[in-house]
Amino acid sequence: MGGVRHDWVRCVLALGSNLGERAETLADATAEIVDRPDVRLVDVSPVIRTKPVGGPPGQPDFLNMVMIVETTLGPYELLEHCHDIEARHHRTREVRWGPRTLDIDIITYGDARLDDPELTIPHPRAAERAFVLFPWLVIEPLAVLDGHPLVELLEDCADAEWIEDFDMLTDQEPQL
Repeated sequence: MGGVRHDWVRCVLALGSNLGERAETLADATAEIVDRPDVRLVDVSPVIRTKPVGGPPGQPDFLNMVMIVETTLGPYELLEHCHDIEARHHRTREVRWGPRTLDIDIITYGDARLDDPELTIPHPRAAERAFVLFPWLVIEPLAVLDGHPLVELLEDCADAEWIEDFDMLTDQEPQL
């Protein structure tokens, strides 16, 4: 059989939402990410609730999760795919670290290292963010980020104390 051979690359994606129907948005986005033949799901973490880190004060709590996928998309194609999904969920980029309906970050893309204005891999702040490390650690306890075990990185995260379980069946969205 001829044809072009595409290698599958393992990627870690972090998803977060603190506006609108947060749990539903995360569930829909997870399905949309893998709803194409060049992206397949490896694992998905439980959803956690966290306080906002950085950004303007008074934001609602975030729901966060991590998913591991394999893809034949290049890193910039994967970024475009993630941005398309964010746009479908009415994501706007007006305030840095401000409230958002959906945020999808590429944390790792195989062993790739990129550092340009459009995309930095590994994600430049992931090692300091418990809302990324904790759910990732749940599904991949021996994971390493940039040469450091996640469990060690998590010990130094200032936001680790703000992590709470989120039960999608019993917790309700805040009434506006």
